[in-house]
Amino acid sequence: MTHHQRLSESELVTRREAIQRVTALLGGVALVGGEALLTGRRGRAQVTAAPFTADEIAFLDEVADTILPATGTPGAKAAQTGAFMALMVQDTYDERNQKIFRDGMQKIDDITRQAYGVDFLQAKPAQRLAVLEEIDREQKAYSDARAEGTPAHYFRMMKELALLGYFTSEIGCTQAQRYIESPGRFDPCVPYTAGERTWAPHA
Repeated sequence: MTHHQRLSESELVTRREAIQRVTALLGGVALVGGEALLTGRRGRAQVTAAPFTADEIAFLDEVADTILPATGTPGAKAAQTGAFMALMVQDTYDERNQKIFRDGMQKIDDITRQAYGVDFLQAKPAQRLAVLEEIDREQKAYSDARAEGTPAHYFRMMKELALLGYFTSEIGCTQAQRYIESPGRFDPCVPYTAGERTWAPHA
């Protein structure tokens, strides 16, 4: 099924649950391109920009992996989150937000170069983390002060897509979370032990 075909009801519920989960992780603010993400269809304002290159996807993999690194489970790069991010920008963002996102990729490189004298991909993991933490503080202040109708910060977009891509991937569902293929038994109240992984939403 392509992104331009209508999703089945079960697929739509799964996607809705995933978007709601990422929205909650990001403080309840609606995701950029949320309606198109939910329905899998482009709106009238959507355009087909130049595809992301392999180098740009590698860049997004490293951004996502810095946000969600490998720990006891594989990180975002192992889940090929960069390719997911590129696809979602291509298929669900309007022209303005596509430009903000792509310009943001260049800004991350510029900030890294200014701080460390190398591009983001050439920077050490600790340097990448320091750069993204500083940008995240900037986007938090921007988002808190943002007036309705103004565009989202580019790093907000990147975080949204990194989280959505990772936690809806096979790795994110089956290794970062606990997963039981549905249909399964309904347990209305399950004991929780501190430190346990959350349950993945049903497919």
